[in-house]
This record gives sequence, C-alpha cells and structure tokens, in this order.
Amino acid sequence: MTAHEYGILVVEDDFRIADIHRAFIEQSEGFHVVGMARNAAETNALMAEQGQHVQLVLLDAYLPDVEGLELLWALRRDYVQVDIVMVTAAREVDTISEALRGGVFDYLIKPIEAGRMQQMLARFRREREALACRNEMNQDELDQVLSRTQPADVVSPSGGSLPKGIDPLTLRRVVEALGSAQDPQTAMQIARAMGASRSTARRYLEFLVAEQAVSAELGYGDVGRPERRYRLLSDAWRWQSPS
Repeated sequence: MTAHEYGILVVEDDFRIADIHRAFIEQSEGFHVVGMARNAAETNALMAEQGQHVQLVLLDAYLPDVEGLELLWALRRDYVQVDIVMVTAAREVDTISEALRGGVFDYLIKPIEAGRMQQMLARFRREREALACRNEMNQDELDQVLSRTQPADVVSPSGGSLPKGIDPLTLRRVVEALGSAQDPQTAMQIARAMGASRSTARRYLEFLVAEQAVSAELGYGDVGRPERRYRLLSDAWRWQSPS
C-alpha cells in the first residue's frame, strides 16, 4: 500500500451491487477495499477491528437491521475521522436532506455509473491530499480545494462556450483525473483513470492545452519512445458557471 492509498469500507446488503462497487474501487488508483459489510452489525464489527485503516465508507441507506440513516449518525459520532458517501436508491428529499446535514462527502443514487464513482473518488483523493500537505490555507486556496461546481456548468477557461465534440461531463472527468495525479500523466494513464479510450483522452487533453489550462511536456516511456505528458495548471479548477 502506498503512502497515498485510502481504505474504503463498502456497506451494502446486496452482494452483487457490493461486488460492482468493489470493482469500481479496484480500478481507481490510490484506493483499496478494507472490508464489505451487509448490515449495521457487520459494519460496527469491521470498524471496531479495522477502523484505523478506513478513510471512506460507502453507505447504503436501506439496511436490514437499522432504520433510515441511523448508521450514518452512529458512524459520525464514533468515527469522526472517516468520510461517508451515501450510495443508495433513496431519492426522497427528506433522506437526501438528512444525509447532507449529516455531513456526507457525496450522495450517489443507484444505479451508479463507473465515471460518477471515479469522479467522486478523484475528488476525495484531491481534497484529502490538499489538506494533508499544509498547516493552513487562505480563502483562495480553500475555495480551490472545495470547488464542487457541476459538470454541466463548465465553460472553457478562456470564457467561451465549449466547442462541438467536447462534452462538459467528460471534460470535468479529465480535469479531475489530472488533478488527482501526483505527476504528469500520459493520455493512456488519463484514459485508464476515467474509463475512456486513449483517443478520447488525448482529444480532451489537447483541448485543455490549447486553452492553457494544462501544460504538455515530452517524456520517455519504458521502451524509450517519447510521449506527451500532461500537467494540470494551478488555476484550472477555477472554472465557473457562465454569469
């Protein structure tokens, strides 16, 4: 396990869905599954044994031995260092509102797409690492770390509308994949991180280079051939909704 790898506990009573979550997590660099729990009793037992290795809990709102979000509040009380993401079919506004009041990091409604799960994990890693590497922040730095604008509102860094063939959601995923990486990334590395083809990743990366949101440099791979590596520039997270 690397210094920047985060442990996840999956709390889900349907083993098929739990296995899907595990697959999503195992495809995301920097994360591993600490355990799988089917109910509140198993969750409490796993946290008692492995809680020091858990940084994130994926929690279903519907469990056989607790009502509603009772387990969320129990985890909030007993494990304040752990972040929680609701991964549930619950769409009721009352449930969503209570989860938000409980301080959940994110709320994902089933069925979950791989890209949305990877987007959440990339943001989690980016925020954790940004907070871990410094003792204090000014307002601009904090605003950058907590940037959570919706993908559909993304405009190009130069202020214009996105060109044909550039989807805002995919663009946001590319930016988040770059932002979660410690080193410059190749198009293939970004493609794997976001679950897309190399050609798609390369097209979006080159668009970001043209918009001066990403820098590109030549590096050499294992076989000695030069390849472009991309680095996110510091202000690329500041894209705002059009006024």
